[in-house]
Amino acid sequence: MLVVGLGNPGPEYEWTPHNLGFLTVDRLAGRHSIRLSRYECRALVGQGRIGGRTVLLAKPQTFMNLSGQAVKGLLEKLELGPERLLVIYDDLDLPWLSLRIRPKGSAGGHHGVEDIIRCLGRQDFARLRLGIHPGHEVRDGAKFVLTPFRSGQREELDRLLDEASAAAESVITEGVEKAMAAYNRRAPGKNREEE
Repeated sequence: MLVVGLGNPGPEYEWTPHNLGFLTVDRLAGRHSIRLSRYECRALVGQGRIGGRTVLLAKPQTFMNLSGQAVKGLLEKLELGPERLLVIYDDLDLPWLSLRIRPKGSAGGHHGVEDIIRCLGRQDFARLRLGIHPGHEVRDGAKFVLTPFRSGQREELDRLLDEASAAAESVITEGVEKAMAAYNRRAPGKNREEE
């Protein structure tokens, strides 16, 4: 299985909401002693085992809006279809600290996911969306997602990364449907679910 966390490379972006995908993949790697040390298909990757399953963890090193190039290249190299892909990313439509697992769907305005859909020519791949909405009006979404987390958010962020890692592990070991039943129920989020 290929597990891709979305984000932007570079230290200036590391601790921003738009890098929650990267941060979750880093947490997963740490929990399972997987070293993200190889550069393949425009991504930093590491292979290992999670729950007895072979996985490749990846962090595209293109900028967010070009994430699809790395994802498509890795799927082709691994000879995997989109049904063996999990993409982890931030979602401004979901409240801070919530998460949602979905087997497919639209990009919902997320440019990294838009590029993956464009490059793959389909949208039927699993995704783990991590809520970043602060609970008040966000005037400039592009600026908000690239603004570093406040110091008071760091402890909450740690809990979110643990929960997101556990949810990703569930997708890997039990499948999307069981993971959705276990994790979507516990996560506060939008009343309306997307198709």
